[in-house]
Amino acid sequence: MSTPPPDPWKSFRGVMAGTLILEAIVVLLALPVVGAVGPGLTPFSTAYVIGFAVLLVVMAGVQGRGWAIWANVGVQLLLVAGWFLYPGVGFIGLLFFVVWLLIAYLRAEVLRRQKRGLLPGQSGGDH
Repeated sequence: MSTPPPDPWKSFRGVMAGTLILEAIVVLLALPVVGAVGPGLTPFSTAYVIGFAVLLVVMAGVQGRGWAIWANVGVQLLLVAGWFLYPGVGFIGLLFFVVWLLIAYLRAEVLRRQKRGLLPGQSGGDH
C-alpha cells in the first residue's frame, strides 16, 4: 500500500492560519502605541483594535474554505481604514495587505503547478 501524495493545500492552510495569528499579535501590540499617542485609548479605539485581533483569530479557524484567501485580503482593507484611528494601525494594514497579496500569488502559483502536474508527489512531477 503506497502512501497518498502530499496535500499542498494542508500546509498552505497552515501558513494562512499562522499568518493570521501573527497578524493578530501585531495588531494587539499596537494597543500601547495607540494609548500613548494622540487622544489615547478611547472605548472605540480599544474595541476596534481588540475586536480586529479577535476577528483575525476567528478567521484562522476557517482557512479550509475556498473563499478564505479572498476574505483575508479583503479584511486588510478594514485594518487600513484604521489609519483614521491611528496612522500606525493603518500602516500595519498596508504591510499585511502586501503580505496577503503575496500569499494569494503563491496560492495561484501552486494551483497552476498542480493543474500541470508539476508538484512533488504528482505523477510526472517527481524529477
